[in-house]
Amino acid sequence: MMAKFLLSRTVLAVFVLWLVSVLVFVGCQILPGDVAQLALGQYATPEAVETLRTQMGLDQSPVVRYVQWFTGMLHGDWGHSLLTNVPVSSMLAERAGNTALLAGLTTLIAVPLSITLGLLLSLGTGKWADRFGSITVLALSATPEFLIATLAVLAFAVKLQWLPAISYLTPGSSLWATAQALFLPVMTLVVVVTAQIARMTRAIISNLLSQPFAEMAMLKGASRWSIVRKHALVMAVGPIANVVALNIAYLVSGVVVVETIFSYSGLARLMIDAVLARDMPVIQACAMLFSAVYVILILLSDTLATIFDVRRSVTTR
Repeated sequence: MMAKFLLSRTVLAVFVLWLVSVLVFVGCQILPGDVAQLALGQYATPEAVETLRTQMGLDQSPVVRYVQWFTGMLHGDWGHSLLTNVPVSSMLAERAGNTALLAGLTTLIAVPLSITLGLLLSLGTGKWADRFGSITVLALSATPEFLIATLAVLAFAVKLQWLPAISYLTPGSSLWATAQALFLPVMTLVVVVTAQIARMTRAIISNLLSQPFAEMAMLKGASRWSIVRKHALVMAVGPIANVVALNIAYLVSGVVVVETIFSYSGLARLMIDAVLARDMPVIQACAMLFSAVYVILILLSDTLATIFDVRRSVTTR
């Protein structure tokens, strides 16, 4: 049954990625502006613009360009930047490491911290600590990233002058210099992600503790912690995994504001720069990479949810 489930979900994931590729290509085609005109400037002659469009292959039909791009992508060839003629794969490789470092550090800190915080809040449901913590977590999860990042820059970079306002990573930098450059963007993302996961973890565990099986165990003298440890945690793995997967995917593709404020050279900022320059191959590659991360993480979370599904286990037995 598990093999059948994985096969069906994998086929569905491949179909979704193909559908995304069509939508991404169509979306890039309807973007206003002409990359040839942008490259040559506003004073370029129509003949020069048309010549450059021919050299870039933009005079071909959209169907032909989509087939060439899609088949090349299947073979690992993402094409070349229309502006710099640099292979898109090399541009992605330069930025992917920075985004992976930022997302990895945030995940290592935020996920265990948020799950622990959510469990503690759910164990004290109705008490003043739970109310205060829930209000704080809700307020932080509703606060936009740019506000947290701006306040962090004003406090730690401008007022106290402890940390740099620009998170610029240079090859060969010392560990201390790298930690200083990463502290503010990682702290901003940790605050946002921790608040979101903790809020959802508390809601999931609290809902399980209100179920009849938990109430019956409490009537028999079992503590809330023992019920959570022996029963609720296993049942909550699936929903919590979905929440964690969505937040990790956000760290890879949704950190545009953070990367922009701190001038961090990551994939999200690369995509924004490509959109402004109408560099279609770079836009398409970044969009497909972000979509693939989302689909893979959701597939993993669905697999975990199926493995730890108590109802499925009972039915199988």
